[in-house]
Amino acid sequence: MRPAGKGPLDSLYFHYPHFPARHVPEFDGRAARHPVVIVGAGPIGMTASLVLARYGIRSVLLDRKDTFNDGSRALCIARPSMHILERLGAIRPFLDKALGWRFGRSYYRGEQIFRLEMPHPEGEKYLPMYNLQQQYIEQYLHDAVAASEFVDMRWQSELTGIEPGNDGVSLGIASPAGDYRLAADYVLAADGARSPVRTQLGLRMKGENYEGKYVIADIRMDHDFPTERRAFFEPSGNPGGTVLIHKQPENIWRVDYQLREGESEEAALREENIRARVGAILQDIGHTKPWELEWWSIYSANTLCLDDYRHGRVFFVGDAAHIVPIFGVRGLNNGLADAENLGWKLAAVLHGEADESLLDSYSPERRGATLDVFANATKSTRFMTPPTRGWRLAREAALSLSLKHEFPRGLANPRQMQPYTYSESPLTPYPDRDAEFAGGPSSGSFPPNAKLADGSFLLDRAGDGMTAMLFCDGAPNAGQAAILSQLAQLDRRFVGLLVARHGSAPAAGAIADADSEIARLFDAQPGTLYLLRPDLHVAGRWRASVPHEILRTARLCLGRATP
Repeated sequence: MRPAGKGPLDSLYFHYPHFPARHVPEFDGRAARHPVVIVGAGPIGMTASLVLARYGIRSVLLDRKDTFNDGSRALCIARPSMHILERLGAIRPFLDKALGWRFGRSYYRGEQIFRLEMPHPEGEKYLPMYNLQQQYIEQYLHDAVAASEFVDMRWQSELTGIEPGNDGVSLGIASPAGDYRLAADYVLAADGARSPVRTQLGLRMKGENYEGKYVIADIRMDHDFPTERRAFFEPSGNPGGTVLIHKQPENIWRVDYQLREGESEEAALREENIRARVGAILQDIGHTKPWELEWWSIYSANTLCLDDYRHGRVFFVGDAAHIVPIFGVRGLNNGLADAENLGWKLAAVLHGEADESLLDSYSPERRGATLDVFANATKSTRFMTPPTRGWRLAREAALSLSLKHEFPRGLANPRQMQPYTYSESPLTPYPDRDAEFAGGPSSGSFPPNAKLADGSFLLDRAGDGMTAMLFCDGAPNAGQAAILSQLAQLDRRFVGLLVARHGSAPAAGAIADADSEIARLFDAQPGTLYLLRPDLHVAGRWRASVPHEILRTARLCLGRATP
């Protein structure tokens, strides 16, 4: 909703473009069969198209709207998502515009009770979190889509029907320029929480709906507090409730506040009441200067997902597959991980390089990530919006004790998104090898980064396919060289990285680990080998090479073997 006298796209800071409907080849009888059709051109759909384009796979990207999503939606981009954007070649505008952060504060009745400090090792390339409005996220992704020869972007194109078959999918499309049908090998449903694809296929999400309601209000103000996440429990500006405040670019601030039990939604959404409540909250934080109201809405927390993210040749990504609470900024970031996870696998299948059974790993991996999110987000949601009187009493007790004691203060932290570890994935066949290590990234996890002597970063050296990191003294021995050669024969995109420890004479092209920092991060010694998937998650690690296990792991990830 926008203030009185403003249109739905009259923003204080963003100019919404208008995208006309196009004359498409199907109108002229040129009805080609497309490798992939993506329904929904929000951040997840556009990211999926760019992942496919990175591997040379063409897609048709549909959206029923004529511009980007309006209002205050996704806000926080986590470090792993920045790595995804970098691999898509789209990172530069995000870094130029977004506000990076790693700290947060929680208050109870005006007194600070918790200080969040997200881990940020010295060698990491990106901060743990970045704030950027979804409008800019979509604009920058769309700029990358428009520059790609592999993405056929079609605005004002609404799905009217979908008919999955054993060897493809037929879709009906309506647009102002005319109606037509599309044929696709595969369809990605990235069409949001109210997914028309999901509805037309008769699929339903399952899970929990929480009763607590929050109002989102975006405002513009000149306020000098640094970019940190602030959470206020029982503030005087919203007695009995919770308030969250985030800084965004262009002096836009997002204020989320909880409605009190029994408070009328209709009354709460009236402009005069929004202004009064936000004004009281701003007084609480000491802001007495003028401010402007940009947009507002209301939401409740839900943990809902599909039983399976694959329905034959139709795959669900992002909010079409799962809906998570906002606490911990997991919605956008999990959707981006969905898009990357499915994208590299689908590309391998469409190139004929992998058996279609590789696609069976998508749902267990990403649904597993969703359930992990639910487990963490539910803890945050029950604390932020207590569902029962018992939970309210427990929260009040914890907050009261936090004024004088350390032990309950962590409860006041809306847990932040962390990348999921695919330790139970069918593509992670040897997690028991982790027992050989005292530290370092476990099988299935996202690896740490390290800054190299030339100013680049370790993960910059990874490839588009499988990557092996071999720690060695000097050149690899005959057995190690044979493993790297066999991996290269399996995967034409394979990249082998040699990491030479301090004091050894590195082989040509090896990464010199002068201060042994890389070895420390990976708990590695000479002979240790890490195998990374195309999405950089650790497929497996070995203290010393075990050729048949390493090669089997690579074949599983490449769709050349079955679990």
